[in-house]
Amino acid sequence: MNFTPEFRKSSYSNQSQNCVEVADLPGEHLVRDTQNRDLGTLGFAGPEWSAVLGAIRADQ
Repeated sequence: MNFTPEFRKSSYSNQSQNCVEVADLPGEHLVRDTQNRDLGTLGFAGPEWSAVLGAIRADQ
């Protein structure tokens, strides 16, 4: 089965131009740079994504 990612601006992006977009797929979360969408995405499995979010929250 093929899924088309629906990206949204991350709630962790600030109001400047330093933004990332995220998309949730079954079993994977994708991240891309808003200003450089054509450069591709980073993919994270569920446990990895939880670790990324935990690190972001701890840094704030």
